[in-house]
Amino acid sequence: MNILNLIKIALKALRKNKMRTFLTMLGIIIGVAAVITVMAIGAGSKESIRSNLSGMGSNMINVMPVMNEPGSVRMAGSSMQTLKQEDVEAIKKLNSPNIKGISPVVASSGQAINGINNWPTSLVGVSPDYLDIRQLKLKDGIVFSEADVKSFAKVCLLGNTVVKNLFPDGENPIGKVIRFNKIPFQVIGILAAKGQSNFGQDQDDIMLAPYTTVQKRITATHYLQSIYASATSETASEAATGEIKYAVRESHHLAADEDDDFEVRTQTELLTMISSTSSLLTILLTVVAGISLLIGGIGIMNIMYVSVTERTREIGLRMSIGAKGKDIMLQFLTEAIIISITGGIIGVVFGIVVSKIVALILNWPVFISEISIVISFLVCGVTGIFFGYYPAQKAARLDPIDALRYE
Repeated sequence: MNILNLIKIALKALRKNKMRTFLTMLGIIIGVAAVITVMAIGAGSKESIRSNLSGMGSNMINVMPVMNEPGSVRMAGSSMQTLKQEDVEAIKKLNSPNIKGISPVVASSGQAINGINNWPTSLVGVSPDYLDIRQLKLKDGIVFSEADVKSFAKVCLLGNTVVKNLFPDGENPIGKVIRFNKIPFQVIGILAAKGQSNFGQDQDDIMLAPYTTVQKRITATHYLQSIYASATSETASEAATGEIKYAVRESHHLAADEDDDFEVRTQTELLTMISSTSSLLTILLTVVAGISLLIGGIGIMNIMYVSVTERTREIGLRMSIGAKGKDIMLQFLTEAIIISITGGIIGVVFGIVVSKIVALILNWPVFISEISIVISFLVCGVTGIFFGYYPAQKAARLDPIDALRYE
């Protein structure tokens, strides 16, 4: 019996019980739709995180202080006084081809004030290289210079959120003098909007100023809270990290057997950690969704067993006129595969629609990959063959005489 005849007979048999066929498909439809949706949300979240981290500076390297005392617990904290300007100079002296930018960072929280308008925000003291490292761009104005850093100039750049709250009437902030914790700062530039990060942080709620000004006028400290650097490329990040560690250890006069009193992190490490966590969660949710496919497959097996029982006399009649056991088995196996594949097609369409609705209503990032659709079809095909095989084999093993006598 050729494949075309098998499909015709299978479709005719399935049309006789339309509602039962649809209910059998329902488990497959729900399972495939759930798998497609979960994988789309997982892939979308991972891509969104990758894009967000790249927007923060994909080649960024962050040097942070840690507590390093014998018998104590290693603790990270911006209050540790292990990083200083000498460390920045030590890194610069390397003249490494793997490092293209370096900036000290000193931050303080406080109230920004313009007339009767005020807004709680963060003032971050940096060098001009910071904008390139963090891939920040100017919307208007200019960036402070190295001369401003050396002269402790009271100038600043404002993020979009700060501008909206300090200048609600749309007044141009450039050239205006605002106050931060009672210290006057002249606004010389406006940062281009970056929006909210994946971690819920408003990237536009920020003020930037020369780090020397923040140290002298705001925090009254001589140490740095962190050091930001940028590798020339992602492939150069590992080499740049090693060179920075060497330079800072030399600057801190650490012996070979002494632990670092600082730590160096890269965006690549953070991305790898977050991606692995996201992938694990996606796999877990996909497995849970895949249980629906298993239930759908059991439903197919159950219905095919019922179908074999109902059509026992038909099987006996076909065998009596020459049909072989292989033909009978292929007929029922084809029916199971058609149910599974058709349910898979409907499930894929339904999953895509649900993913789009999730993205539209909940504003979650989704990314529907071709591989998830291909996997769904393969799983549906395997499900139809696996769960349809045993009922089909039972039908093929029926004795034609007993089958004709079956009531």
